[in-house]
Amino acid sequence: MKTVFSGLKPSGDMTIGNYLGAMKHWPTNQDSQRGIFFVPNLHAITVRQDPKLLLERTYDLIAWLLVCGIDPDTSVLLVQSLVPEHAELCWILDNYVTMGELSRMTQFKDKSRKLGNEGQLVGLFNYPVLMAADILLYDANEVPVGEDQMQHVELTRDIAKRFNSLYGDTFVMPKAVTPKVGSRIMSLDDPAVKMSKSAHEASYILLSDSPEAIRKKIKISVTDSENRVAYGPDKPGISNLLEIYAGFSDETVEEIEGRYQGKGYGELKADVAELLVQSLTELQERFRTIRGDQEKLEAIIFSGSQKARTIAGKKLSEVKQKVGLL
Repeated sequence: MKTVFSGLKPSGDMTIGNYLGAMKHWPTNQDSQRGIFFVPNLHAITVRQDPKLLLERTYDLIAWLLVCGIDPDTSVLLVQSLVPEHAELCWILDNYVTMGELSRMTQFKDKSRKLGNEGQLVGLFNYPVLMAADILLYDANEVPVGEDQMQHVELTRDIAKRFNSLYGDTFVMPKAVTPKVGSRIMSLDDPAVKMSKSAHEASYILLSDSPEAIRKKIKISVTDSENRVAYGPDKPGISNLLEIYAGFSDETVEEIEGRYQGKGYGELKADVAELLVQSLTELQERFRTIRGDQEKLEAIIFSGSQKARTIAGKKLSEVKQKVGLL
């Protein structure tokens, strides 16, 4: 049975980019494949976090994943810090990757370019190895990720290949996959960059946003001066709105584009806004119900993490035996 593995950091409220690029797709084919989905809270602390807020966001994110349709009885739903095998395998794999490889990771290079190497946290430098451990512990065949994480999955494959060549077949070679629609939802006020909750408030839409906020943000979103609804690299703002529309309506971009021939941006924006209001209101209602039952939510988290430890423990024991560790 194919294993699909992925996660989202609890470093902020979830955006529609998180939803369309990841969360919406994760419940697909739960009955025919093994899905393992996690909240990588150890990854989140490479940036200073408010401890109380980090804890709340961890619970929130598990609740959102349940809202999106992940069945904890069918898939494995875990919190990273409750499965210590992740950190232990990371330390072992640190010895099968070089400083040069890690220094070439795009995210580390970008932050180093802005702030210099010397002041960067070791966790930021090393977190691609922890990500490799996350993936390899569960024999993941497919890893749904955004385009910005493709490089890290490639590094994971390099580490797995290196280890397997030394000790025999141990790790499955994972493959990075991205959804056909919604894999890269862009900023509303700067469609040249990916939507991010760390940017200006008007640039993103949160899953928790009110109808008023949604309508306002879509209304002022950046377009162009042509007033012609079309998809293409020369029309990034309109293309982004069409991607958002397609992601929530489950139509193709081509179908939507054809329907707006001869119509202006105002009508498209109004329709996108109302679709978002309707869709997110339904999601928010389910979220409030699930999030309101803290006891049940905690039971799901600890049960899933224990299932994960059973799987991860077997792989870690195999690795330790091959390396010569007790």
